[in-house]
Amino acid sequence: MEHRPALEEHHDTRGGQDARCGSRGRARPYVIDCLITRHPHLPSDRTGHRLNGSGRSLVIAAVGELNGLAVTARDLARDRHLRWSLPDHGLTASVTHCGTLSAVALSAGPHVGVDLQDERDRPAALRWLGSLLGRAEPAQLRDFAECEALIKASHLTKETFAGVRLPGWRPGWRPTNIPPYLVCSTTFGASTHLALAGTRPAAVRWWWRPSPTARAARSGDPTTLEQG
Repeated sequence: MEHRPALEEHHDTRGGQDARCGSRGRARPYVIDCLITRHPHLPSDRTGHRLNGSGRSLVIAAVGELNGLAVTARDLARDRHLRWSLPDHGLTASVTHCGTLSAVALSAGPHVGVDLQDERDRPAALRWLGSLLGRAEPAQLRDFAECEALIKASHLTKETFAGVRLPGWRPGWRPTNIPPYLVCSTTFGASTHLALAGTRPAAVRWWWRPSPTARAARSGDPTTLEQG
């Protein structure tokens, strides 16, 4: 992985996973920058649950690291669908955290959604989601991540999600039955699922930080990201 403290001016879409989770041969897709950070020293509450940083603080840190912008909470806005943006800078954002990992997706294009899910034993939740998606079998954790990303990118809510259908998985962006929304997903590290959702196919630039104090390094393939 190479270190680049700020984004390039051009849209560099090279790299194995950029192509897999980007548009295939379409003209000049917009770009999503996805910063994945490990937080090795998160505090815990009295019950042992990790206390993650706020979504606002994670977005602010990602914009500073990737775009070189010194923004504050006043620069952030949320619309009636609770989607993040930085209007004065022409950016949209989405944020997620799971265990010791967080991910922030930034785009100068339409709203984007991002979600992380790790492999845990959740049979009841996956049976419920499978039924909601119109399937005879339980959903997979990948489906869970894609549904959460879709909600974050769109007008959908958990209460209005009935009737949504996810297309069968393949690499790259796949259209849902709720146009114009598409989803894509990948698995990295120790079976952690990351999903993105948006309204247009996008090239994805992946960035990795082993800790919040480390500088972001560019990775062409998130399946190889180190989590140790």
